[in-house]
Amino acid sequence: MSQETAHLQLNITVLGAGAWGATLAQLAIACGHRVRVWGRRGSLSLGAALEGANLVISAVSMQGVRPVIEQVQAIGVASSTLLVSATKGLDPTFSPGDFPRLASQLWQAGFPQQAVVVLSGPNLSEEIRQGLPAATVVASQNLAAAETVQRALSSPQFRIYTNSDGLGVEMGGTLKNVMAIAAGTCDGLQLGTNAKAALLTRGLAEIIRIGTYWGAKPETFYGLSGLGDLLATCNSALSRNYQVGYGLAQRQTLDQVLARLAGTAEGVNTTQVLVNLAQQRQISVPISEQVAHLLAGQITPRAAVEALMLRDYKPEIH
Repeated sequence: MSQETAHLQLNITVLGAGAWGATLAQLAIACGHRVRVWGRRGSLSLGAALEGANLVISAVSMQGVRPVIEQVQAIGVASSTLLVSATKGLDPTFSPGDFPRLASQLWQAGFPQQAVVVLSGPNLSEEIRQGLPAATVVASQNLAAAETVQRALSSPQFRIYTNSDGLGVEMGGTLKNVMAIAAGTCDGLQLGTNAKAALLTRGLAEIIRIGTYWGAKPETFYGLSGLGDLLATCNSALSRNYQVGYGLAQRQTLDQVLARLAGTAEGVNTTQVLVNLAQQRQISVPISEQVAHLLAGQITPRAAVEALMLRDYKPEIH
């Protein structure tokens, strides 16, 4: 079946009226679906937005995921409704001995009978809104559900691949935000292409180390939602996380940088949650640790880079 004939008209609800939510709504409208967008400050009630929805796409910030789930639970959705999580972050509330939950895991816990699909990839919303080509990944253990989302949102400008490793797909998109802060710092300090290439290569190794410990498949991180998203986010001033690192390198405070951002830089929260987990589990995350020190104001951007360069000598692969 071709992409042009694959679409059936669906009722799609997008939760989150920010840049990413608006972009996903635009993509769904272009595919001929009936689309409703709900936001906390909008006039449309959540109940009205969810009524008759075949597909619910959550594009709220990580901080808003739990409250939105509780609101949706109070209203209820049909058992046949597919839930798509497009949020890249870690829940800050987790107990020692546990792993922090990803957004899709919160949705699955809240709706254990629903099919939950992760959407993640190198998707800078501004470029997509301009009609520039992009690709992404939809992932779920329920492959039929992932394929339904693939057919619903695919277009000549937005190519969608499926994957059964939802954990790896979501972690790639989440953890790369930490590396984007480091990359922005590198560019803000004008350290050059060699330094940035080394940073991103070791950053990918760090992401894979964490992800495989968590239970994800290592090969997933070499795909669009891992390496692809890392390259896009770490090389574009359109990335909010990149802007955080760049601003810090320009001697702005974190509060000053965040005040200027049009949206949430999820990497700020993700960094702290990740470093807390790594310390509990004794996982080596040297880049993430320096980013955490930088965000906390405990170290200057240049000192963070020097700390990474002065680490003990070791084999590249061990």
